[in-house]
Amino acid sequence: MADSSSSLDAVLAHVDAQLDDSVERLFALLRIASISTDPAYAGECRKAADWLANELDGLGFDASVRPTEGHPMVVGHDKSQDGPSVLFYGHYDVQPVDPLSLWVHEPFEPAIGEENGRKVILARGASDDKGQLMTFVEACRAYKAVRGALPVNVTVLFEGEEEAGSRSLGPFLEATADELKADMALVCDTDMWDSETPSIVTMLRGLVGEEVVITAASRDLHSGMYGGAARNPIQVLGDIVASLRNSDGSVAIEGFYDDVAELPAHVAEQWQRLPFDGAAYLGEVGLGEPAGERGRSVLEQITSRPTCEINGISGGYTGDGFKTVIPSQASAKISFRLVGNQDPAKIREAFRAHVRARVPADCSVAFSSHGASPATTIPADGTFVTKALAALTDEWNKEAAIAGSGGSIPIVGDFKRKLGMDSLLIGFAQTDDRIHSPNEKYNLESYHRGIRSWVRILDRFGQT
Repeated sequence: MADSSSSLDAVLAHVDAQLDDSVERLFALLRIASISTDPAYAGECRKAADWLANELDGLGFDASVRPTEGHPMVVGHDKSQDGPSVLFYGHYDVQPVDPLSLWVHEPFEPAIGEENGRKVILARGASDDKGQLMTFVEACRAYKAVRGALPVNVTVLFEGEEEAGSRSLGPFLEATADELKADMALVCDTDMWDSETPSIVTMLRGLVGEEVVITAASRDLHSGMYGGAARNPIQVLGDIVASLRNSDGSVAIEGFYDDVAELPAHVAEQWQRLPFDGAAYLGEVGLGEPAGERGRSVLEQITSRPTCEINGISGGYTGDGFKTVIPSQASAKISFRLVGNQDPAKIREAFRAHVRARVPADCSVAFSSHGASPATTIPADGTFVTKALAALTDEWNKEAAIAGSGGSIPIVGDFKRKLGMDSLLIGFAQTDDRIHSPNEKYNLESYHRGIRSWVRILDRFGQT
């Protein structure tokens, strides 16, 4: 559906005129204590699901609350166009509020405050993720109020267990794959690049988690009686850990980089222009020297390059005082962040082979897996990405950034594997929104311009 600039302006003007009402609707949702991790709040989670389904129904969506073994899903459809289709995902559940004593306002009594000269919405869930998902709902409301219909086919999926591990999501997606499948998934659960620069996350690193246990003697040994002659599993493990990285910061496992591609040239060029200070980023946590691959920027190291990190190591006596013991066992927990086409199974086996090759004959090694997921990469020059970048740039009057995320977002992998869909991660949160912490907030500007941004994005998607 083609649209004129004057018609788009009318929708945006409606967003502006109705902002106070939009905030009140968000406040109504924020007052619902939908804490998914605590069974005592199951009724509140159901209440939030019912509230959202009712709002979607009032907008003309075919909306319903779907039961699961855990908290319910909310699904809504507005399919009246011949053009492209999108699936919008958000979650209505929130984190617990503990410790309550650190909150300066009631977590489920939303209010407008002011921080650093900006108005902010104060409440648990204001940023993660109720404020974010409501930007999309309110954009649909404004578009339909002015134009009578949305420019693309829209399906909405709101989850109630994201903060509790999404245990019901996988089975639900498998059961409803045909119903939910669309041309593109839209996820609003991420940050802007900075307070003035919108972004689209097109790269998510994958993850492999491994635990290694080295066993030497059949029991702990007295270091005076056996020291020097007995194999010490802590030393063996230390040598193995040291062997995982080369002197230039790269990972030393054979074949580790086989499926790692370079950044597209236009993305690399944009990253050089983005306001990111690697030295300041490390300086905030008391560090001064990048430890990753030499010749790679800090931004590359934390978003677009694979990693190997030691997350925990133990063995022997670690209590107060001193005990002269050679332990029987030592263990380490090691994680790998994956990029590009790295295969988690292949990386896991390469790591285990690397370890086995360095275990002495009189020692044994055991491995435990702690999960695995592949990286996700969306072509940065795809049609949906290109249109969304243009829409965001128009709204914020600043070139929208193509971003990578150092973390992993399981829902994106689920959409790809179970529904065959790529995802655009477009969020309007700020890094200082204190999500999961006391005094969570969401900038009022993020909420307002987030609504306007989705109006522009939907409008662009509907243009032929």
